[in-house]
Amino acid sequence: KIMSKRDDLIAVYTQDLKEKCGEKNPDVEFLTKVTVGLGPCIYNNDASKVSGSDQTELDRVKQNFLIKKLGLKDGPELDKAIDVVLEKYGKSNKSKYRAVVYYLLAKHFKKESVYNK
Repeated sequence: KIMSKRDDLIAVYTQDLKEKCGEKNPDVEFLTKVTVGLGPCIYNNDASKVSGSDQTELDRVKQNFLIKKLGLKDGPELDKAIDVVLEKYGKSNKSKYRAVVYYLLAKHFKKESVYNK
């Protein structure tokens, strides 16, 4: 069976979760939902990644994902969570996949249910 490009990416994300983020058993089903939720941006080299050093980008993650998508209230704990997740992914690791970052953030806030609609 030929795997789709999305399946290939999910495999890459799963590998990152295991190797770079220390997740022994990533929830691939949930990761798939997050990936599907991101739509076509996962195929764009730039849009598919989160730059941990770009404050504008981090604010966008907070606004568009944590507040709009997950329905969280703005506050210092959102920035803190983003920091924790980026730290977990590895500050020195230049390419942080958006799907992995969003997966970790959703798990952090126990908001998996947002994807069960």
